[in-house]
Amino acid sequence: MSETTTPTTRSAAVVSRPGNDTALVSEQGRTSISDTVVSKIAGIATREISGVHDLGGGASRAVGAVRERIPGSRTNLSQGVAVEVGERQAAVDLDIVAEYGVSIADLAAAIRRNVVGSVERMTGLEVTEVNITVHDIFMDTDGDGVDDESTGSRVE
Repeated sequence: MSETTTPTTRSAAVVSRPGNDTALVSEQGRTSISDTVVSKIAGIATREISGVHDLGGGASRAVGAVRERIPGSRTNLSQGVAVEVGERQAAVDLDIVAEYGVSIADLAAAIRRNVVGSVERMTGLEVTEVNITVHDIFMDTDGDGVDDESTGSRVE
């Protein structure tokens, strides 16, 4: 098979098929994948990893908790996920809450492996980066986790 592009303009990680330029762009047409699709795949792949308690920052988790209490509503699978999707590549940003006691470095590596593998396998897009922000640590306690010793503010 002869290449029609140079190696500097075509990534080696893009899936090639005989007779096609790539899995998403071929002589017979182009396949576009929505940001929403990639967000959901990345969100599901992240939630599959043991040690991830939740996705999203404080505000998005609060809105998600309210949404889940509405009868008939569904979990927002792309909560805490932001993506940029091009014709052949995608970049993923994740906001997570980790469980207490889990190695954050190992957790991040496992998330990256799973997200890259899932997105690339399902979409044919090359994942260029997976950025992870850990917003909080979840501790499974009997109490509500709120300090009851609120004796006032240290600053006025």
